[in-house]
Amino acid sequence: MKKIAFVITSLVISLGFYACSNDDDFTFVAQSNTEEISFENTLLESYQLSTANADNLAERFIWNKADFDVPTPVYYEVQASSDESFEAITVLASDLTENNYGVTVANMLSLAEDAGLDKDPDTEAPNTGTLYFRVRAYVGDDAANVVEQLSDILLFPVVLVQEEEGGSTVEIKPHLFMVGDVTEAGWDNNANNTPLFRDSDNDNNFFFTGRFAGSASTEGFKLLEVLGAWQPQWGLDGANVSSSDILGSDPSAFKVDEDGYYSFIINTEELTYTLEKYDASAAATYTNIGIIGDASAGGWDTDTDLVQSTFDPHLWHAEGVELVDGEMKFRADHLWDNSWGASTELSGQGMNNNDPNIPVKAGTYNVWFNDLDGRYILIPQE
Repeated sequence: MKKIAFVITSLVISLGFYACSNDDDFTFVAQSNTEEISFENTLLESYQLSTANADNLAERFIWNKADFDVPTPVYYEVQASSDESFEAITVLASDLTENNYGVTVANMLSLAEDAGLDKDPDTEAPNTGTLYFRVRAYVGDDAANVVEQLSDILLFPVVLVQEEEGGSTVEIKPHLFMVGDVTEAGWDNNANNTPLFRDSDNDNNFFFTGRFAGSASTEGFKLLEVLGAWQPQWGLDGANVSSSDILGSDPSAFKVDEDGYYSFIINTEELTYTLEKYDASAAATYTNIGIIGDASAGGWDTDTDLVQSTFDPHLWHAEGVELVDGEMKFRADHLWDNSWGASTELSGQGMNNNDPNIPVKAGTYNVWFNDLDGRYILIPQE
């Protein structure tokens, strides 16, 4: 009997170990059809594409998050094609973990060329057409085990703009304007709001060095793309840069807890930002800053004076300034002791060190200048 009991006990223990071993080998099986993935963008009637604006964002594609019902990361791939069959696929980005991606005008122009579109009216090729996009969601890192899902196809209408040879057409650039209770304009979205200063080499990178009237009780500030319009607006989603287009709702404000000077940098393509205190205690405060040059009404003899901000004495601006083809500079107190220029039109940074003249194309502009860092921006007005 003792032998039989021992055998039965051993058998039970063995079965227990086998069951535990089987538990350790348990795997999740991804389901490919748990939730259909689709775009959430509301597109314009058409998008004008120009090589002059190749670095600009044409559109930020947004889609719902895929759910494969497994505890593993989901990755996304943005695919494009010149025709709806997707026989020839261009992969714009892969291994994305976020459910959005910014597509540039340059991306669109390349696809438009593949689609046989042409901006030249003297050829038979059309200058209008449709480009096609979709998103591939997938899990797994082994080609044999990847489970994937494809989104619906997004039809993207485009118009290729003919560029005038030797003309003086002003480029269309993106802008960001500050709004909020720590800024000069407050929460008014159309009160000559202070713009950020766009990088001359990267249209998605913006700077601002200046005063924020922050406190423990203030909400902070957000960024608007168009004066007088609350959408699109940029701010935060938790600790991350986001926009109303990405979220489908308003982002929260950038918080500033103390009144003072700060350096703010934001990149709307990489969705990154920094906000750091800036020591302006040793900065010169000028009585006057104006623009001068053959592009301005006074030529190289008479300054066109800018208006000094009452909120931040280092910020200067003028509205509706009519300029002609030519060059200009900024200078302080109607003298050449302190002057700023750069070789880039529309936006740039002067170093007050024998700078070059700023090239200008004829037009009417709102002009802004910051004497703390020498940055300037000319905003074309219709």
